[in-house]
Amino acid sequence: MAELTAGTVPDAEPMLGLSFGRAISVVAAEDPDRPAVTGWEPDGTQRMVTRAELDAQTNRIARAWGAMGIGEGDFVSIALPNSVAFIEAAIAAWKLGAVPQPLSARLPAHERSEIVELADSKLIVGAEAETHPNRRVLPLGWVPDQSISDAELPDRVSPSLRAMTSGGSTGRPKLIVHGQPAILDLAVTDRFRVTRDGCHVVPGPLYHAAPFAFSVFGVALGNHLVILPRFDADATLRAIEEHHATMVFVVPTMMLRIWRLGDEVRDRYDLSTVETFWHAAAPCPDWLKADWINWLGGDRVHEFYGGSETQALTFISGDEWLEHRGSVGRCLIGEMKVVDPDTGTELPAGEVGEIFMRRDAQGTPSYRYLGSEARTLPDHWESLGDMGAIDADGYVFLSDRRADMILVGGENVYPAEIESALMQHPNVLSAAVIGLPDEDLGSRVHAIVQVTTPAGDDELAAFLGERLVRYKLPRSFEFTAEPVRDDAGKVRRSALRDERLPR
Repeated sequence: MAELTAGTVPDAEPMLGLSFGRAISVVAAEDPDRPAVTGWEPDGTQRMVTRAELDAQTNRIARAWGAMGIGEGDFVSIALPNSVAFIEAAIAAWKLGAVPQPLSARLPAHERSEIVELADSKLIVGAEAETHPNRRVLPLGWVPDQSISDAELPDRVSPSLRAMTSGGSTGRPKLIVHGQPAILDLAVTDRFRVTRDGCHVVPGPLYHAAPFAFSVFGVALGNHLVILPRFDADATLRAIEEHHATMVFVVPTMMLRIWRLGDEVRDRYDLSTVETFWHAAAPCPDWLKADWINWLGGDRVHEFYGGSETQALTFISGDEWLEHRGSVGRCLIGEMKVVDPDTGTELPAGEVGEIFMRRDAQGTPSYRYLGSEARTLPDHWESLGDMGAIDADGYVFLSDRRADMILVGGENVYPAEIESALMQHPNVLSAAVIGLPDEDLGSRVHAIVQVTTPAGDDELAAFLGERLVRYKLPRSFEFTAEPVRDDAGKVRRSALRDERLPR
């Protein structure tokens, strides 16, 4: 390994404005032997790389890929499981000026091929060559020849930090290509409370936007990433204690499963080093959030709301939430307004409508779509399809997705509200509520529920009857032992509905 010293990359070089590739070299020079990334191999063994090893190995990978013809602006699809190799692949792409394009390692070959064709990826990492003919493919477990130089590379800046995948409302894949170059923005890291030289435990899938963003911002600022292969409630708490985590990003499904461990199990672990528990990606039931704030303190539980498109973002601390219960915070990046979804007219404070966002009045793009078009209004306003209200103080309250709203006998029913009530039941781990055709009411509410032990329709109906008005109650229940939501807490209600419609 080539010697990496402060003379190679000066200690005093400021982090502001650095490319992500360069930032990795800077923190490596500052403290070469400090842990950079810890992950688990398929056989269950841990693998840890230091900052110097991460910098050197990603230099080798980048050189190997460069020799394959990968260069600035090329998309590199990363179909690896949560691992050290995933982070190495993203960094190597940035060091070439290429764009990381994260994918789930569990995608069927056909679905992965659709995304790869849409992206026109120049390299796919973690797949079998025969599944992508006429494209450069590297299999799971590929490593560069260790004889390749690990010396510092010329600094390059990728035109985009990432290109995330989304199914979209049509069910066809789309890519959300980040609109800014891969340069470390300290204003963003400050807003998300990412500090220098901490430790991030990563229990969520790296192919989702928030776990990916928190991980790469963290490692670029010298944080030790501890990446779990998959979410496990007990293992997450164990990793936090063992590695003295300072930050963790979770989704409400994870919060519920950690909470269901019970006081006796949760109290075994020391979580005192954690400065910030972020949550986002799905609605969090009020009762669950209140319990977490009571457990950890309102100064440590934080929430944000916005899409991978990042046109606008809201933020709220736990202490602030207690004063504005149910809110996802005020818009602190970009702008938001609520409009009548039919007329596009802005609604008064407190009225529920469709939420539109924009980065700023000049319309500076924060992203671009491949494979889709945004729902827009004049003057650069765009919608992610969410319904909600903004009160007179500027606090945003979400209802649900516009496409998921169920019209029952003329009444608007929001699935998230019913799902939140269902998850209060001690035997419910996750739930999804959809609308199915009904001759009398137009639509009826159907609940798909993951339970720990068998439950009956009457039991859950009675439980919900104490919490919801009658027209919101499910007319039918479907029980499963399998998770209803994915590892990031997401649920595709449209797909669930389509599977249950008569053919």
